[in-house]
Amino acid sequence: MSASWLPELVSGLCQTEEGNPFPVWQDGNISPCFNQLVLGALPHAGMAVLSACYLGMPRSEQLHTSPPCGWTLRLVTALLVVVLFVIDLSLVGALQQPDMYLDILMDSCGVLAWMVHGSAIAVLMKTRFRRTRGPQLLLITTLLLVPNLVINLVICCNRHDCLSLTEPFKLMRFVLASARMLLLLGYLLAFAFPCISNADYTLYINAVDGSPLLPEDVQLDTGEIVAEDGSSYLSRLFYLWLDPLLRRGQRGELTRPTHVYHLPQKLQTSAVFQHFHHCWGACRRGTGVDDQQDSRSRWDDGSLPKGSGHEEVLELEGDVRLLRVLHKAFGLRYYILGVLKVMVNMSSFAGPLLLSRLVNFIEDTKAPVTEGVWCVLGLFGMTLFSSVLQNIFAFEVSKVCLSARASLVSAVYGKALRVSSCSLAGFSLGEVVNLMSTDTDRVVNFFNSFHELWSLPFRFSITLYLLYLQVGVAFLGGLCVALVLVPLNKFLASRILSNNKHMLKCKDDRVKLMTEILFGIRVIKFYNWEPHFTQKVSEHRKQELSYLRAIKYLDALCVYTWAALPVIISILTFVTYVLLGHQLTAAKVFTTVALVGMLIVPLNAFPWVLSGILEAKVSLERIQRFIGLTNQDLLAHYALMSPEDNQTSVLLSRGTFSWQGPDDGNECGPDGGVGKQSLLLHNLNLRVTKGSLVVVVGKVGCGKSSLLAALTGELRRLSGVLYVANREAGFGLVSQEPWIQHASVQDNILFGKDYDADFYQAVIEACALSDDLGVLPNGDQTEVGENGVTLSGGQKARLALARAAYMNKDIYLLDDPLAAVDTDVAEHLMKKCVMGLLKGKTRILSTHRIEFVQQADMMVLMDNGTIIKTGTPAEILPLVEAAPKVERNAQKPEQRDMIEQQEEEEELDPLPVLNVGSDPDMLSEEQKQAGQLAWKVYRTYWSAVGGVIAASIVLSLLLMQASKNTADWWLSYWISTLNHNGSTCRSDRSLADGVLPHLLLFSPGGLMSPLPAGPAFLSTNMSADVKFYLMVYGSIAVANTVFTALRAFLFAYGVVCAAEAIHNRLLDRVLKATVTFFDTTPLGRILNRFSSDLYTIDDSLPFVLNILLANIFGLLGMLVVMSFGLPWLLAPLLLLALLYHRTQHFYRHTSRELKRLCSLTLSPIYSHFSETITGLGTIRASGSAARFEGENTRRLEQNQRCLFLSSAAMQWLDIRLQMIGVAVVTGLGMIAVIQHQYGSVDPGLVGLSLSYALSITMLLSGLIFSFTQTEMQLVSVERSEEYATGLPSEPQHQNTQVSPAWPERGLLEFCGVDLAYREGLPNALEGVSLVVQPGEKIGIVGRTGSGKSTMFLALFRMVELSQGQILLDHLDISTVGLSQLRSRLAIIPQDPFLFSGTIRENLDPCQRHQDQQLLDVLDQCHLSSVLSRIGHLLGHVIFEPGEENCGQVWRMFLSSGGLDAEVGERGKCLSAGQRQLLCLARALLTQAKVLCIDEATASVDQKTDQLLQRTIRERFQDHTVLTIAHRINTIMDCDRVLVMHAGKVVEFDTPAALSQTKNSIFHNLVGEQGK
Repeated sequence: MSASWLPELVSGLCQTEEGNPFPVWQDGNISPCFNQLVLGALPHAGMAVLSACYLGMPRSEQLHTSPPCGWTLRLVTALLVVVLFVIDLSLVGALQQPDMYLDILMDSCGVLAWMVHGSAIAVLMKTRFRRTRGPQLLLITTLLLVPNLVINLVICCNRHDCLSLTEPFKLMRFVLASARMLLLLGYLLAFAFPCISNADYTLYINAVDGSPLLPEDVQLDTGEIVAEDGSSYLSRLFYLWLDPLLRRGQRGELTRPTHVYHLPQKLQTSAVFQHFHHCWGACRRGTGVDDQQDSRSRWDDGSLPKGSGHEEVLELEGDVRLLRVLHKAFGLRYYILGVLKVMVNMSSFAGPLLLSRLVNFIEDTKAPVTEGVWCVLGLFGMTLFSSVLQNIFAFEVSKVCLSARASLVSAVYGKALRVSSCSLAGFSLGEVVNLMSTDTDRVVNFFNSFHELWSLPFRFSITLYLLYLQVGVAFLGGLCVALVLVPLNKFLASRILSNNKHMLKCKDDRVKLMTEILFGIRVIKFYNWEPHFTQKVSEHRKQELSYLRAIKYLDALCVYTWAALPVIISILTFVTYVLLGHQLTAAKVFTTVALVGMLIVPLNAFPWVLSGILEAKVSLERIQRFIGLTNQDLLAHYALMSPEDNQTSVLLSRGTFSWQGPDDGNECGPDGGVGKQSLLLHNLNLRVTKGSLVVVVGKVGCGKSSLLAALTGELRRLSGVLYVANREAGFGLVSQEPWIQHASVQDNILFGKDYDADFYQAVIEACALSDDLGVLPNGDQTEVGENGVTLSGGQKARLALARAAYMNKDIYLLDDPLAAVDTDVAEHLMKKCVMGLLKGKTRILSTHRIEFVQQADMMVLMDNGTIIKTGTPAEILPLVEAAPKVERNAQKPEQRDMIEQQEEEEELDPLPVLNVGSDPDMLSEEQKQAGQLAWKVYRTYWSAVGGVIAASIVLSLLLMQASKNTADWWLSYWISTLNHNGSTCRSDRSLADGVLPHLLLFSPGGLMSPLPAGPAFLSTNMSADVKFYLMVYGSIAVANTVFTALRAFLFAYGVVCAAEAIHNRLLDRVLKATVTFFDTTPLGRILNRFSSDLYTIDDSLPFVLNILLANIFGLLGMLVVMSFGLPWLLAPLLLLALLYHRTQHFYRHTSRELKRLCSLTLSPIYSHFSETITGLGTIRASGSAARFEGENTRRLEQNQRCLFLSSAAMQWLDIRLQMIGVAVVTGLGMIAVIQHQYGSVDPGLVGLSLSYALSITMLLSGLIFSFTQTEMQLVSVERSEEYATGLPSEPQHQNTQVSPAWPERGLLEFCGVDLAYREGLPNALEGVSLVVQPGEKIGIVGRTGSGKSTMFLALFRMVELSQGQILLDHLDISTVGLSQLRSRLAIIPQDPFLFSGTIRENLDPCQRHQDQQLLDVLDQCHLSSVLSRIGHLLGHVIFEPGEENCGQVWRMFLSSGGLDAEVGERGKCLSAGQRQLLCLARALLTQAKVLCIDEATASVDQKTDQLLQRTIRERFQDHTVLTIAHRINTIMDCDRVLVMHAGKVVEFDTPAALSQTKNSIFHNLVGEQGK
């Protein structure tokens, strides 16, 4: 008896005969007993035992890398198999089959085995096995499980009841077995392809250089951690890896870009662009390009190339289509995300269907409880599934967008570095920057729009099908109206797009004008042009706002149209349904209303999605056009064969060069003019030997700068031969307009090279920068401002020369570096730098300072674009007219010794600080506002909208929401009344009858409600009840659309008013700001307020604010209705509110700071790009393109980090809000099921509570997002308000007692004047006292930084005096209004600035003079030849100087509109000298009694200079003239000379008297010729 227990046990377990308790074969298959015990339970037990052996494996603490995705997939598979076994266990218990204990044993073994196996995998992932596939034994145990699963599936397929819908539990077991099979296959695939990444990749930044990792007990700074990589699956799903950053943000410590995580490896800019480059190369080879021409970039581990030479990089050029490259780079990944989108769409329809089942269960009092439980579980599963998939989809799409943005921005920047100057001339700076900003963003937005392009029609079709199931063909009546309105919507959309296009054009013009105003703000203030330019900008803004107003009103019309459309469609559908002979029931009414609401969403959204894609197409074409420009081809530009003489450094033979591109002839060159006549260098023959000094001379506009540009490859070679020795090493280039980076003095000089203390000091000495560095607060670490704005012209020139000298190149091209410095500094530069430090180098010097060219090895004389003679200085100098009277090299030895001694004394006496920007506290990084927005920002926007308008908007919102909630309540009341009265036939009751249609009204999905199965109730008239309720509902709905329209149009009007008010205040305050503000604030920072911030205020802020207001009032309305109908729901809602508040509070702090950091890191990208374009010639000539590309990548990476984490934070919040929503809906469903059992539930109340619970969950989610987005957009209001209220302004008072004729004489007195640029800084002027008699001509000389220009700033009150006073005709100028003072003075500033526009606009922007007067002053400034050439190129007459009929020619020129010739952006069509002449002509037009000239002729030749001086003497014979000059001969005929040093007056007498005083500084400057 004792021996028979085992067969009995097996027989009882397997439900087999005792004679054969353990059959192997049964009914033609392997028996279930053998299958489950031997092939199932036993292998699972073995898996559990073997897996348990690995639980004690030692972990490796040095592994900080991301676990391979294969291991992660195996772990997830194990956990999912456990879940499936648990579900199968519950189904076995529910089925109660005879052999259930066999299945329970098998499933229990499966749960245990896979739990232990999953734990083993989790342990192995943290051991040395993570970089392998793991132990092979685990694979064997997994393979042993396959037979059991296969046999189970075969048995189920042979048994028909397992696949029958009448046996749902058996069918579900079959589905679970199939799912386990799929998971097992996935597990084996993960084992076969473990996806092991680079083992050298680390998650911690401090491990990159091999330094030891931090111990575990030390908490890493968030700035040292790589985001997402290395996180577990659970952490990625719920964004737990983001928690440390969120906690830091909550503490208020997220203040710098370096505080945020680093990007994951696959999103790092260098890795993304490397992948993009490889895809470009593959597409390029596909177009037939020879592989040898495909120069790939050599990158190591995703990093950019380092070094400053000409690296071999892939040229983004040719016929490769950018769309094709993007498709190859990101297409596959993006299409896979489309599968997720399909699943999300499908699950959105599953949720409402399950809700309908639940409500149907509640209505049926006899329904079993299991049906309700299954409905609740299904509801839970589907909402959870949909939420998770939607979250993953959104986050992954944002990653694709980031990758595409990094690729496009890097591609545009890289192309700009390599494109030829001739091709680039067809684009303005603003257009190229727009490619990187606006166009790139539009292309990136395509990735958000494309899946919607097919998703919306898909949802539309499903909704139509469900509508057909509800009302049959009756829906076609309403649909026809909707389809008729689609063309109207398309028309409105096209009008909006058209207006938007015009608005953006106006915006571009306004921003371009603001850019020029900010560049030339000193000129504007000197000439008192602020009112004129304020009016000019206001006109542009007015036109821009007219288009914005049209856009907003069209938007409002769209809102009204689509708000009214659901009502119209519903009513037409109902009427059609009744006319077809059907009975109209409440079920049909509510279900149709809900489905029509779903129908409107795709119809409304589709045109906007389509327009977004079309915008992306246009922007992609713009970028494609830029990418397709011709690159610099240095191999073709330079000759490959070297001359036989190895001493030749530069060889030009019959060279012809042009500024024109191969396809366009409209570009301009720096030597002046427009068109072919002025753009051609022809017949150039030149040979320069190594180590020689070659000086290029010639009159203004003869082609000197173009010759140097031709040597560097910036011009297009048309013919001839150009050879440059060792051209790969680059040139040391000093451009005529010094290009200075926004960096420290030292960084500008080093220019990316290593610091060599001795050589660095030698360069400083040679370039006469020692004294300047001595007075700067931080020495050579002082920031110099954007484009060197805080330096004087001479300091910028010497800094640029120092940068070139430190490059230590073989060939130096120096474009007039002596023009902006005075005589003694110029001699120092020639002696110590050009002839000293650079001795032995090949030097080509272009200059007008021919007094310093005696030591040249060769001189080159140019005229009209060609070399007319080369020779020694003795041969060339006699050909140059008006040689200077002062020849410094003719000084006697004792005089030179005296001068050197004087220079030594000056070096011992440090100069004062003369520049505002030398204060380190002034020129700093842009400050980021911290913490939440102040209430004053909201008040500011409220007042900008207007108090009455804002109150009206709020009232209309209140009425709109009240009417909407009243309509909802009326529908609910209608349902209750119909159910109570039994007016609806129960036999026609569908699933949606009763409360369910009302539920649909608020649900995001749809509902299928079939037509009645029985015969239709034929009726020609609606019942009186239905007609009454329908009319009331229609009336309320119409009132709601009216209030919606009122609110939409009021809101549109209000936001336009706000945009206008904010811009006007901002513009007014900025133009009234002090010069100190502009000197210490980068241009890009100010421009951001007028471009991106104003665009946000115009467009983005109204959009999100509209949504926020709708969400707030929607939430309030729903709470009121729910508290009125279901007070018992308030208790859980309070707990829900607390949970929401905690979540959003935790999120909002970090989200707000990340948005601010995004804005803060975006400006440096654009400013660096603008800086690169401006200094492109210097960068390419020195071979530094690769280093600048690396800097762009670094800045872009920093911005991408902030954008990525901002997106991740948004998804962090989204998944939590979705989980809370899932929990709420599931909990309410469970409560309803429980109450159903006790018979104490009202289906109407349950349906209402469920629908409102869903709505409130979504509404609160939208509320947090819209509130956060509104806060982010209000940052732009905050930034604008910061400038509109916080900028230091110039005094605006006026003196009404000043005579209109003041000053009548021009008597100028300085009385003990002290001036400091800022409190705490040394005096720039100290104790200056002097008297200038009326009509006296005063020359001012002194070293750079001695205070010469500061005197002019004091006279014009650009900076207020610290002490003393300045009298003009005995009137203290501090008592006169600034506009009164500056309009009575005239100045020619040192830096010639022109506005883009015509010659007339530059000469006389306020249009106060006749055209004849303008032509006269142009003739007097010797610009006749230039203008005649322009006239010829415009198809008009040519004026040649010296013609007898010049008056007649000028009259013809006037009649032909020659004054309307364009000078180009910032005067780029004219040379530097011609720009100075035009600025001089501008001053000649004034009738001021006092004229100040600040080295206005530094860039013109000697002959022109003398002619101009004579013109000034004649025109201003009775006027007081103050002239700062570096050329002594310029001021030798002045009445008196003022010598400045260290901000003090050291000498003031006639030139003759000072020249004869042997110990005077002026005598030393003049030398022998001065006597």
